[in-house]
Amino acid sequence: MTINGRQYRMACDEGQEVRLLKLAESLQSRIQNLRGKFGEIGDARLTVMAALTLCDELLDASHRIRTLEEELDGLRNVRAAAADRASATQIAVANALNSAAERIERTTLVLNRTIGGGVAIG
Repeated sequence: MTINGRQYRMACDEGQEVRLLKLAESLQSRIQNLRGKFGEIGDARLTVMAALTLCDELLDASHRIRTLEEELDGLRNVRAAAADRASATQIAVANALNSAAERIERTTLVLNRTIGGGVAIG
């Protein structure tokens, strides 16, 4: 690979050659952009500046990832709490329906006894 006009021979895991070349192209692009902004300020300095910009982006990305992971954990907790509330609500509704059904059955039994003891219709 060529970075900043110099050839480098690198080793990588099998199947990672294309990725390594893309990384080298990215670094080369950053160095060229910095050279365009600052002119010829020395190869080592340009390379260090490119590395620092990459580290800065990596640090920002890591921070964003941590923030998103924290938000995701919070959302998972909210979802779990909502699921618990939904389950408790379902149980309460089922209990209320069972209680209402029992009252209806008792009322029906009382009515059947009352009507059954009275005059037959029809």
